Amino acid sequence: MTDADRVRAWLRDRGAESIPHAGGSLYEHLGRVHERLRGHALGEDEQLAGLTHAAYGTDGFPVVLLDVTARQELRDLIGPAAEALVYRYGGCDRDRTWRALPQTQTVWSRFTGHAESPTPAEVRAFADLSIVNELDVYERSDEIAAKAGDYFRSVFPTWAPLASPSVMEDCRRTLTIG
Repeated sequence: MTDADRVRAWLRDRGAESIPHAGGSLYEHLGRVHERLRGHALGEDEQLAGLTHAAYGTDGFPVVLLDVTARQELRDLIGPAAEALVYRYGGCDRDRTWRALPQTQTVWSRFTGHAESPTPAEVRAFADLSIVNELDVYERSDEIAAKAGDYFRSVFPTWAPLASPSVMEDCRRTLTIG
């Protein structure tokens, strides 16, 4: 059994298959994000973080599969680097972080109210996961595409220096950015 298979079983045990999400269930969404990150040849930690990125809920999706006080459980499942990305992603206060990210490379936490300055590699992983997640939602929900498409088109191009080139190309193609 692969690490991804073990994580998928954990997600099913947590009920992710029955949680509605754009394009079907949360389980399906998490799987698509994982596969898209893999398609960009990103590392195993990023891929496993993609598969569990909503474990603690997110600024845009309040459903929690695992309370943040139980972080060790997710660390044991996906490893410390992947869990740290899930925690950063899930805890991100998007209003305070996203637009300023290229200038500050600071991520504000909605969990703690504090800011952190991740390493350049951690910022890249955060940007890649954030973009790939939103591209999946954008493609599967006309409502979200209409509501957030212009916002994504205004923010994500500014992340080009931070994100992986293949993720940015996917972003430009999906959001039809010139």
